[in-house]
Amino acid sequence: MGMEGCILEGAHVRLEPLSHSHIDGLVGAASIDSSYYQWSPVPRTKIEVTRYVDAALASQEAGDAVPFATVRAEDGAVIGSTRFWQLERWPWPQDHPRHDRGGFDGCEIGHTWLAAPAIRTGANTEAKLLMLTYAFETWKVLRVSFHTDVRNLRSRAAIERIGGKFEGVLRAHRMAVDHIARDSARFSIVAAEWPVVKQDLHCMLSGPPSA
Repeated sequence: MGMEGCILEGAHVRLEPLSHSHIDGLVGAASIDSSYYQWSPVPRTKIEVTRYVDAALASQEAGDAVPFATVRAEDGAVIGSTRFWQLERWPWPQDHPRHDRGGFDGCEIGHTWLAAPAIRTGANTEAKLLMLTYAFETWKVLRVSFHTDVRNLRSRAAIERIGGKFEGVLRAHRMAVDHIARDSARFSIVAAEWPVVKQDLHCMLSGPPSA
């Protein structure tokens, strides 16, 4: 069950399938204020962004990821990027209802970054609502996970704000932006929690900007 060409539409942002047409917009979004990306591997130059998009599209072609450009709905400006990845299909027995049903059993949402002016405007909240709705209601996943550098307090708070439950720290989990073996804070939302998380996200979007 792929998402080729699928656009996730919200009131404030839309998530468009990432393509080379977004490169210039991503360069502009990343160049506004780099101080927000201390712990995130955000590409800056056109060469870096082109490599970033190429790698994301290669992962998509391999069936490992579904990358998006985050676009502001009111004017079509590219304000960041995000993706589904670590897509999981579990080996269910043939007589199990989930066997060969076409969706995924688990996934991760990551590689998420926004232009500095879009941070704490509701863009992240709505993007996560769109992605979580697709994951839980179309793919019927059992779990969505999130990881961030354990030092990235702003990212950890943002994940908790959208309903992610802290599970622990994975030591020497991935390479950090400063090229060390980073410890990752792991969070997740499981299917049983989704109805309450969904309601909370809608309430957050109808109130003052918070994420």
